[in-house]
Amino acid sequence: MGEFKVHRVRFFDYMPSAIRAMAFNMHTERLALARADGALEVFNFADSYFQEKVIPGQDGRAIEALCWVGGRLFSAGLNGEITEYDLENLRPRYTMEAYGGPIWAISSNSQGTHLAIGCEDGTVKMFEILEETIQFQRNLDRQKGRIISLSWHPSGTRIAAGMMDMIRVFDVESGHATHRLLVERGVGASKSREVVVWCVAFLSDHTIVSGDSAGKVQVWDGHTGTLVRTHLVTKWDVMALSVSPDESSLVTGTSEGTVVQFQFISSTVDRQDKEWVRTRTFKNHTHDVRALAHTETAVVSGGMDTQLVVRPLLEKVEKNTQESALRKIAFPHRSLVSCGKKAGMLLFQFPDHLELWRLGESDGHGKPGDSLLVKRKPEKLIQLKRKGDDHICCSALSPCGGWLAYSTVSSVRLYRLQYDNNNVSITKVAKLPKVLRSAHQLCFSSDSSRLFASSSHSSVIVVALSQSECKYLHTLKPKSGTRQPVHLMFASEDGKWLATANSDCEIHVYNLHKLKLHCTVPVYSSCPTAMAIHPATSNLVMVHADQQIFEYSLAHKEYTEWSRKLQKQGLHSLWLERDTPVTHLTFNPTNPAHIILHDTYMFCIIDQSLPLPDQKTLLYNQMTLRSLPEPERIKHSHAFKICKAFQHLLCVSLLEDHSLVAVERPLLDITSQLPAPVRQKKFAT
Repeated sequence: MGEFKVHRVRFFDYMPSAIRAMAFNMHTERLALARADGALEVFNFADSYFQEKVIPGQDGRAIEALCWVGGRLFSAGLNGEITEYDLENLRPRYTMEAYGGPIWAISSNSQGTHLAIGCEDGTVKMFEILEETIQFQRNLDRQKGRIISLSWHPSGTRIAAGMMDMIRVFDVESGHATHRLLVERGVGASKSREVVVWCVAFLSDHTIVSGDSAGKVQVWDGHTGTLVRTHLVTKWDVMALSVSPDESSLVTGTSEGTVVQFQFISSTVDRQDKEWVRTRTFKNHTHDVRALAHTETAVVSGGMDTQLVVRPLLEKVEKNTQESALRKIAFPHRSLVSCGKKAGMLLFQFPDHLELWRLGESDGHGKPGDSLLVKRKPEKLIQLKRKGDDHICCSALSPCGGWLAYSTVSSVRLYRLQYDNNNVSITKVAKLPKVLRSAHQLCFSSDSSRLFASSSHSSVIVVALSQSECKYLHTLKPKSGTRQPVHLMFASEDGKWLATANSDCEIHVYNLHKLKLHCTVPVYSSCPTAMAIHPATSNLVMVHADQQIFEYSLAHKEYTEWSRKLQKQGLHSLWLERDTPVTHLTFNPTNPAHIILHDTYMFCIIDQSLPLPDQKTLLYNQMTLRSLPEPERIKHSHAFKICKAFQHLLCVSLLEDHSLVAVERPLLDITSQLPAPVRQKKFAT
């Protein structure tokens, strides 16, 4: 593994935003997640928890709650608006003012016909869900305080609404409040403080479960409006609550960072009747748990510490399997770093700006594993702020470092960069082709003469670049008729091929000389997470969310012999059990048999000239192998050379001088920047 000089880059100060809300769709097994900056993410739980789609945030869009209705996704926030999202074009479809002040909660009935929202002005507003939009229907009885949380009864005839110091139960048909459930305040000094009912759940047997700012989880009889049981789970706030699909279990999230599980069981062996019993406490977060989802087999949680945690319930899954492993998703499953490999430059993407850096230089040579002295420090050349309210969704730097492009959901911007000794000048390209309105992915050709921008329905717009103009050439379109967006794009070194991948798991390869579709790779059931075209063989190498690896010959339009051999023998179980996707893939120009790839925790070189490891072979870390005697190292020699010497790899790229750039982001740096856990929540008037 001492074959490369490595630039270990640790100055990309990427800070994920806090998780504010989530909603799980049982039918499609998709989890929608909203962050504090207004960004929306969709994870496919059926495909190794892959982050399938990202809708960038917007200034002023503060999402407080999310709701699935079939395959449609709605959000509501403190800006007083309801938004439905276009999951094919990754943007808001429309936004509707509710005229009730800030919206604290949104919920749909199980029939999927109506939305209810809880507003600052004390109203529960009902909206009818139509085919293309939603339509305001009426208000339920107006209350004196704000509506903080909502839950429909599965029958769709009742709604429970959490407020200050109380829970109201509404009859949907009449619109009148039928019960008022008074919530006890805390003891001592907190007795004078109002109790906020942060979360509420209405079960099919008319049991109501609530969580509040006094740290209580309370169980109520919805028929009579009487309190059945109180569980004190924390000194601080109970922020979130979620119930399992079969209503046998529920979980609550606290501002201490704990998740507490309750199960509907008999409290003692000899008792026949069941009740809600506190059974487990999980501690996987450092700060407030703001959002929860209870699936059939796991508890999903997120909050201020920005991590999405999936904790399987061991009684629901087979033990000691990949399904039973705890997962923490801390970083995006997409690249936020673009490398100008001929210029030795890096472009870092943030929601509101871009940073262009020149890499440093080392002095002298050393032995494998040595840290080299820095002759010239890395230098930030440009910080480019985005225009408008929309956050940046994708960006790219040309290999020569002379072009920079970024896109929001509303526009694409292209800049020309010129270097004069230590001075950098940046010029915006004023006139762009009209078809170049927005892009899901951006990519430059290897000679920096073309810009590729993925558009709607997996199409790709090809633009020619020159000193004097930016000219539209062609739109490449797949024949499959897919409506899904492109999330991966790769242009070959020889300028002949362009490969695209979308969330329908389709991979299309275009011939750029003829500007037409060359072939479509046979569709595999798992989504591609990384791909690249070999500069010498023109073979397309793909890695999928389930960790499978394929190699496809573009010349013969079939899988290569190595790929068939790999699939026949099967990948090592330790490789398949990894819980983070491969996010980048490249090749070693000095050794065509080497495939270089990485995920968040591991860097790997696959040597196609060596035998594949069987299940009895140990996948040693290369740092461990170095300490073994040479005969022992030869004994363990196989195709997969794995190194785990890096911390949270966000990008690995190969420069023209054959040195590697490894962009790292230690998670400890992120948690140290977070504020102290928020104990007492305050409302904005």
